[in-house]
Amino acid sequence: MLVIRRRVGESVLIGEGAEITVIEVAGSRVTLGIEAPANVPILRKEIQLAAQQNVAAAQGATPASVGRLLDTLLVRRR
Repeated sequence: MLVIRRRVGESVLIGEGAEITVIEVAGSRVTLGIEAPANVPILRKEIQLAAQQNVAAAQGATPASVGRLLDTLLVRRR
């Protein structure tokens, strides 16, 4: 892992055309601005992990478990 210290207004360049700028630092909270080409996906790590977990859970689903889930959802909706 590369660790770089930056102050507000300073930037880091990543690859071709991606720039991360420190916008604000308040206590333990840091606000970043990201400029990158439109074809570069930018995701928060926890969102990507949740998506991967959802895919893994869906791959393990059986028709019977999906049916039980639908039954549960339909009963709660009534």
